[in-house]
Amino acid sequence: MSMLAGVTLVASALLGVSPVSAAQLVDPSAEFGTDWHDPLTAAPPIDKPATKSCEVTVAEAQFRDFTPYRGTYMPPSGCGDRWSKVVLRLDGKVKGRQFDRLGYLHIGGVEIFRTSTPEPSPDGIQWSVEKDVTRYSDTFRQNRDVEMLIGNVVDDTYTGVLDIKATLTFYATEKSAEKSAEKSAEKSVANPGAKPAQKPAEQASTTTPDRVLTLRNGLLTTPRNSERIVAEVYATGSGGGCEEYWYLTVPTSAPYSCQADRGPYREVQIKVDGQLAGIAEPFPTVWTGGWSNPFLWYVIPGPRAFDIKPIEYDLTPFAGLLNDGRPHQLDVSVVGVPEGQTGWSTPVNVLVWQDAQRERVSGALTEVKAGDLANSSMYTPGSENRLDTEGGHRLTVAGYVDTSHGRVKTTVSRALANTSVHRWTDGENTDGLEATWIDDETVTVDGRGPARTTRTRRTYAMDGTTTLGADDRLRTVLTLGDRAGVVETRPGRRTAWSRFDDSYTGDATYTANVPRDQRHAVGTTRERYRLYGSSGCYDRSLTTVQGVLTQDRGRCRDS
Repeated sequence: MSMLAGVTLVASALLGVSPVSAAQLVDPSAEFGTDWHDPLTAAPPIDKPATKSCEVTVAEAQFRDFTPYRGTYMPPSGCGDRWSKVVLRLDGKVKGRQFDRLGYLHIGGVEIFRTSTPEPSPDGIQWSVEKDVTRYSDTFRQNRDVEMLIGNVVDDTYTGVLDIKATLTFYATEKSAEKSAEKSAEKSVANPGAKPAQKPAEQASTTTPDRVLTLRNGLLTTPRNSERIVAEVYATGSGGGCEEYWYLTVPTSAPYSCQADRGPYREVQIKVDGQLAGIAEPFPTVWTGGWSNPFLWYVIPGPRAFDIKPIEYDLTPFAGLLNDGRPHQLDVSVVGVPEGQTGWSTPVNVLVWQDAQRERVSGALTEVKAGDLANSSMYTPGSENRLDTEGGHRLTVAGYVDTSHGRVKTTVSRALANTSVHRWTDGENTDGLEATWIDDETVTVDGRGPARTTRTRRTYAMDGTTTLGADDRLRTVLTLGDRAGVVETRPGRRTAWSRFDDSYTGDATYTANVPRDQRHAVGTTRERYRLYGSSGCYDRSLTTVQGVLTQDRGRCRDS
């Protein structure tokens, strides 16, 4: 049996909740029942300013099919039009039986959120996701169309209706709060059990973009005074086929249920006017029905499963080219997908920072240097089939812009590497993968003052095996890792640093091919989320047994 069998689709999210007290923890039963703890993750809640806040409901709907919710967003009144922070919150509930489902939220055509859902218990579950969406402030300043969809199927078998509410909370700046006539009690939400931690560079920007743009028929037109340009791509393998599990595919020469020409290596590329502008490793998301074992994910989802982070590409070296006032072609493609086969969604937003002192910023692209793309797989047949894969790629792009504060040169270098070992028996009754992905990016900005270099090393890891025994007991043992290290330097010294590690381990067993109430499932899952650096630290661990939360521990140490 393939570990892919019996699983449809879905994606990810970040849930910030306070640690549970020891008095709230209960002893687990001998096996899963008809109810379990509501989904949660060990991720930190979003720090929120102690200023006046205004809440706007963006969408409220029950998703039963593939009909999108459509509405109108209107900016908040009473909190100004410049905000210190904007927080999106999704609240969901569902009961009965349902697969995991993938969803998105668009405001004014901008994708501000991509998520997936947990699978419910017969008695029902509730969950919440929060995301810092301050970077999209430009989108929120005027009335916009809203579109939200979490595609679902409800019938006699799959009964779970997804009841969803999405809100935006706007936190006024100190200046806006002072001007407001209304005096409201200030609220402060603390980061539970931890000192504030510096976020990895890819999770935070020093300033909010001036503009948030979308593509029109694949074309991008930037303001002529753009001095920094970043594209973000919400890349997900999806659609119910093998590209949901791209990391398990094998070349067509090997006997396996999911084949893909040259195997599992994937790379998300972005091009400007046909010229390679950025490369990245996609994150190997495991949805909440993944690895043929939903009992792994009922309470703790895999990393990013509720909050799908976009891939970011710094296109600033192309600003001199893009600032000519003409539309330019922006294309995103996924290397490794068989020709003519769908299965990837790659919506694009473009974030732009403008030079307020100039109507036109000129510049030039000075370097595009791409290495050869490596992608090789070696299949070894036997009582245990084996596929060894190695892939990788390098790209450096550089350019400059002449701004009101002088010439600024930006150099972006990215090096990708992937290794994996996939083992399976005939019939796929035993199926295992050990894989690592490394995405190493260095951005150097050389302009007024000393040059600043930021290096971000992202590492993704997957190590798991699913086994179906003669008694139809299916067991999955799986470890996942989402890690990043960030170091910022100026000549001769380190100015800031952070390390991030979101690690998941799970071991779950149930009887396959029987009705739900005869599965006799057991499972233990753990997550530890660590974030520490030059600004502090955060460290939280969760453990569940048979769907019962048995440990919720906050700890922190300076490192």
